[in-house]
Amino acid sequence: MSNLTTLLALSDSRLPTGGHVHSGGIEEAVASGLVVDLPTLRAYLRRRIRTTGLVTASVAAAVHSGTLGAAAGGRGDTETDARTPAPAARKASRAQGRGLIRLARRVWPDNDWAALGATPHLAVAAGAVGAASGLAPEHTALSLVYTTMTGSATAAQRLLALDPGDVAAVTFELSALCEQTAAEAAKGLSDLSDPLLDVLAQRHTERERPLFAS
Repeated sequence: MSNLTTLLALSDSRLPTGGHVHSGGIEEAVASGLVVDLPTLRAYLRRRIRTTGLVTASVAAAVHSGTLGAAAGGRGDTETDARTPAPAARKASRAQGRGLIRLARRVWPDNDWAALGATPHLAVAAGAVGAASGLAPEHTALSLVYTTMTGSATAAQRLLALDPGDVAAVTFELSALCEQTAAEAAKGLSDLSDPLLDVLAQRHTERERPLFAS
């Protein structure tokens, strides 16, 4: 498998990491009236790229390069916990990390995935998978920033019944920001947080019969 094909596969929304059932806070943002149309969706995605996307990608790149360890309870795990204040966001991260490692065991069976534990954070799992796949840390960071954007964009499309073409155009418009953010993430750990996204993640757990897991 070529590096480009691997990158495309890891960025595919059909990847069984559970990303298609996680809205990245969009469901709660829509319910709260914060995201109601394309302009507010664009603003939300930009904010999410520059906060959650940047932080998650920076941890993944650091795990990939070996700066942070990927073992359960190691620095990759603790650094992610420290950058994820909301318990609900931590739970969603570990759920998606578990799904990614489940796939990795099938694609790269010779790797010691057991060292990551049963529920690694998504960033830690992505960093380990990126290293195993032969990608560069910058590519691992880019795949995470991209899926951070598209997961929320797709959820908003479904929740608001937006035109898929319009939503796709917004993601194309934000592609340069994704690349810029991934390049920044690959340079070192980021500790930027966003209280609003933390509040949305936590409030989502109080909803009755939510459509998305987070």
